[in-house]
Amino acid sequence: VQLQASGGGLVQAGGSLRLSCAASGFRFDDYTIGWFRQAPGKEREGVSCISRNDGKIYYADSVKERFTISSDNAKKLVFLQMNSLKPEDTAVYYCAADLIIDERLCEGGSTEEWDRPDYWGQGTQVTVSS
Repeated sequence: VQLQASGGGLVQAGGSLRLSCAASGFRFDDYTIGWFRQAPGKEREGVSCISRNDGKIYYADSVKERFTISSDNAKKLVFLQMNSLKPEDTAVYYCAADLIIDERLCEGGSTEEWDRPDYWGQGTQVTVSS
């Protein structure tokens, strides 16, 4: 299983970025793919997940109405479109996959509290300047 996250960068507050997660080595349609983030000194937390099996989508309250998760099935890509970025969105963003990811994790829960997905990509840094 391989997950490759990309698309991070430096952006001013109010700006946008689109993260991409390229998946390989597993049956894409059977898995839930999630985006997580970890800011310095903080626990890793769920941002958004998309269940490829039933199409359900979950968001943390802190990103609702600003972030959108989507997927390209043919290319086995999952995207996180991030709009209206805030300095508090600054973090290393990770994509992860598992057959099931607890929705409470997907909705902003901490990986210290809920079961972590089995498969992780490397992180991509997102920095939002004020």
